[in-house]
Amino acid sequence: MADEPVNLTLGTAGHIDHGKTLLVKMLTGCETDRLKEEKARGMSIELGFAPCRIAGTEVGICDVPGHERFVKTMVAGASAIDGVILVVAADDGVMPQTREHMDILTLLGVAHGLVALTKIDRVSPERREAAAAETRAYLGGTFLRDAPLCPLSSVTGEGFDGFLTALGALVRSIRPRRTDRVFRLPVERAFSVKGVGTVVAGVPLSGQARVGDAVVLLPQGAEGRIRAIQVYGRDTDTVRAGQCAALQVPHWDAHTIARGDTVAAPGYFQPESWYACRLHLLAHEHAALKTGARVKFHTGTSEVAASVFLLEGDRAAGGAECLVQVRLDAALVAGPGDRFIVRTLSPVWTVGGGVILSAIPGRLKRNRPEILEDLRDRAAAVGDERALVAYCIRRAEGLASTVTQAAHQAKVPEARVPAILAGLVAEGKVVELAGGLYVHAATLAAVTERLAGILADHHRAAPESPGLEFDDLLAASGLARPVLAALVERLKADGRLAAHGARVALAEHRPTVAGADQERLDRIEALFRERPFNPPGEDEVAQAAGLGAAEVGRLLKILTEHERLVPVPPGLLFHRDAVAAARERLLGHLRKEGRLESVDFKYLLETTRKFAIPLLDYFDRTGLTRRVGYTRYLRAGRGDA
Repeated sequence: MADEPVNLTLGTAGHIDHGKTLLVKMLTGCETDRLKEEKARGMSIELGFAPCRIAGTEVGICDVPGHERFVKTMVAGASAIDGVILVVAADDGVMPQTREHMDILTLLGVAHGLVALTKIDRVSPERREAAAAETRAYLGGTFLRDAPLCPLSSVTGEGFDGFLTALGALVRSIRPRRTDRVFRLPVERAFSVKGVGTVVAGVPLSGQARVGDAVVLLPQGAEGRIRAIQVYGRDTDTVRAGQCAALQVPHWDAHTIARGDTVAAPGYFQPESWYACRLHLLAHEHAALKTGARVKFHTGTSEVAASVFLLEGDRAAGGAECLVQVRLDAALVAGPGDRFIVRTLSPVWTVGGGVILSAIPGRLKRNRPEILEDLRDRAAAVGDERALVAYCIRRAEGLASTVTQAAHQAKVPEARVPAILAGLVAEGKVVELAGGLYVHAATLAAVTERLAGILADHHRAAPESPGLEFDDLLAASGLARPVLAALVERLKADGRLAAHGARVALAEHRPTVAGADQERLDRIEALFRERPFNPPGEDEVAQAAGLGAAEVGRLLKILTEHERLVPVPPGLLFHRDAVAAARERLLGHLRKEGRLESVDFKYLLETTRKFAIPLLDYFDRTGLTRRVGYTRYLRAGRGDA
């Protein structure tokens, strides 16, 4: 085949019986009305797809129904097109479905197209000119205002050469869809072929897929692998966004798959029932919406009944643009930047459409400035991958995000996210933390101030403390452990924080102990120095120091915080010098003998089992030794400890 396939799909649009299907047949040689009912009634009911060869390239054509009863089918097809052939019959001129189709195309963001003025063989030259003028006047305020208008007859062929020339120019003016995004194909139909298995057909909205790729069917959640691909009926190993394709996935059951389902790369999408959206209402009298209005919600090939809740005010007039949240009666799959259409239930009118911003976990509180600001930020980021990744990092649920989390939130292929993040880090918008975490610079500034406030409060309440226990800081901050650990490491490197063992402090903090306390601390510490391997309990300390139990508890806590005493479960305290001495005796024995029976440790320390066994367990926990039954061995890799 000499023609080079280009991943573009053009669609027809226009009123019923204006000659869309006949024009497609003349262009492609394909009969897109495949159903018996369509042929019997001479009316398109379902979508029809065909390859079209134009000036050395091959693009797809999607023929849509023109009858008002099948607008939902038209929307399903129009969601996949990159340019439109608006068909207007010269004998009828602009008709109701001409207008509704144009409204839908505009709301779906279609920006390229041309006009085919058909059936010129049926009218006089004067009527032809009048129809052209009427059509031009109607299109004056639309995206087709400057588009070519091509009079032609699909019966006699008159004007067809000029139409083909204009069509070739249209194809060259459209940039093909990007194929480096996450693969997603809204299902147009599914069927089973004997000896082959289940086949799903549709036009991918984004990305590309190859034979052998893993895919998931949503909302069912069924996993599968592509065994074969056809694009416009020809076998190929790759399908790209914008190409009408059929994917063979044998493990799926065709009877469980319907239009509106989605085939996608695993891990990025899931069915959702709530979405935040930017809605544009048509400037029609009947296009006003009250909050809570029941509508038909169309996106991709899906049609779902839904309720629309305004986020500002209780009513939006026709022509308004506003932020809304949509609750769907049945969960569906959509991504940021997807276009949607809203139609009333009865009477059925197209009243608006817009852009999906994101899935949301549930209903948002209305008229809240912070919520509206966040959604406006999100709306500004949609359509720009770098901005969207930055937004997702800034709004990360745990304040920081991994590459995988950012990729799945922004719906950007994970392999491309590191380069995006590297650019954001270089610009100072995002900061890389230890453990593969990324935090937005604004978030880092805010959380740094919050942590500094928590630590400052602790220092004021306990000036003698060298710092707050990490676990206490964790509880006070509400952060996830890996995130807090990475933040502390970063702030230590920046000179904002200091760490003293398991305690964290502001870098400028210096523990201060009052004069009377210092004398008592020295006296209590001396008791532990004098009894290294049979340390006193709290009662003995209280009696020897002449202090109450509460005061002794407070002073012992200070000594522990300053790491002058080491807690050893269950409830024992040893002086740090005693722990170091016990460690050296244990190491010396193990290096010489290779093993130590637990019962013998008390003889090494010249103490009792009460104190020796807890110390042995402590050395097990700290990684110096390992226990096998009642015998201790030096842990591998600690020979030079």
